[in-house]
Amino acid sequence: MTIEAEWWDYDSAEDLAEAVAGDVGFIIDSALDARGSALIALPGGKTPLAALELISQQKRSWKHVTIVPTDDRIVDVTSPHSNVAMLAKMFLPKGGRVIPLTGGATAADYKMSGKAADARLADLPWPIDLVWLGMGSDGHVASIFAGPDLDEALNGPKERRALGVMPDPLPADAPYPRVTLSKAAILSARTVLMTVTGDDKRALLEKAIEDGALSLVPIGRVLADCELPIDIHWAA
Repeated sequence: MTIEAEWWDYDSAEDLAEAVAGDVGFIIDSALDARGSALIALPGGKTPLAALELISQQKRSWKHVTIVPTDDRIVDVTSPHSNVAMLAKMFLPKGGRVIPLTGGATAADYKMSGKAADARLADLPWPIDLVWLGMGSDGHVASIFAGPDLDEALNGPKERRALGVMPDPLPADAPYPRVTLSKAAILSARTVLMTVTGDDKRALLEKAIEDGALSLVPIGRVLADCELPIDIHWAA
């Protein structure tokens, strides 16, 4: 299967943030108009921050919008490494519903944390309207890393929406086990959108898309089976 990707290039990170905020806002409002509710998965990391701030300032009935992280580190919610804490700070004051993936978990039971998250997500109104992805410099996506849980994240049961994973090696800047959306959950979305910055990441992503299912990095293998076009927003 050939991955159908459309690249959107911007002169600055600010231009990228404004465009992505507009696109995500349109997706949310379209879901609200069509179904009366919206379910979206949003990323952590530094790249999305400016766009997320802009989205949180948009006027709408946020009480009908449910937000989950695409992935999260198993850390206390007071930690600066907590994705759900970042999203809650932005969207709870607006009335949005923010669902954690790692509530009450400890690093020692990351598999159980994944199972609890999967059960929690099963109660939400799927399919998800939007999964917004970033990508690490090593080609990981969400928290689908190389490591002992990679095959389960890529090829586990299609009904599994989340699972606990242990990256190997653990990233030096955030050395924690994670809970992540599965490949099946990501690809079930009505819309898949990506944001990446930098020439090195662009080259890696272009190669991963070209290699598809034979890619040596997780992002290529995740996107290989995507049946919908993917919008990739990039700035140097």
